[in-house]
Amino acid sequence: MDCIKMPGRLETAARRLLALAQERGALTYGDFTLSSGAKSGYYFDGRRLTLDPEGASLAGVAFLELLRGTNVDAIGGPTLGADPIVAAVALTSHLEGTPIPAFIVRKETKGHGTRQAIEGPLAIGSRVAIVDDVCTTGGSLFSAIDAAEAAGCTVAVVLALLDLRQGGSDEVRRRGYRFASVLEASADGRVAVAALSAL
Repeated sequence: MDCIKMPGRLETAARRLLALAQERGALTYGDFTLSSGAKSGYYFDGRRLTLDPEGASLAGVAFLELLRGTNVDAIGGPTLGADPIVAAVALTSHLEGTPIPAFIVRKETKGHGTRQAIEGPLAIGSRVAIVDDVCTTGGSLFSAIDAAEAAGCTVAVVLALLDLRQGGSDEVRRRGYRFASVLEASADGRVAVAALSAL
């Protein structure tokens, strides 16, 4: 995919999200063990950013801009990281007159009621975006992709707030999905606004 210049609205939202992550303590430095088991000199707590009022608003704008031209019918992802993101996108899209419904993929299928793996208004045959707050190895994203495809949907694009560049985004692309993130990390732990590829 060819690199493109970020549209002004997306770039503005992404730069403010990065600054806000530092202001709100979502991006901290030290000695951490990630969910993948890998060691890291920094930690990103996406919920500290996406559950913040300004952060939620910015995330809604940033991800809605990433979705322009993808013709998705819905956006969803794995609980818990994706929950505030998909809600922010659904609200922002409604306010802007281009409604995109949200859905949430459970970690486990419910053991009662309808026993569903996905919560929300997701129709069979929908083109969907799968999103998470962080992409490390891609495990939670692939679980959500599998659930959406099992529900009869087509995954049009995969998104993350922060790509840790630890193999997950490469694997997403290797499996044939389009991928983009708002922020990305370098090998030395520097987090910056991502250089986006055309979706």
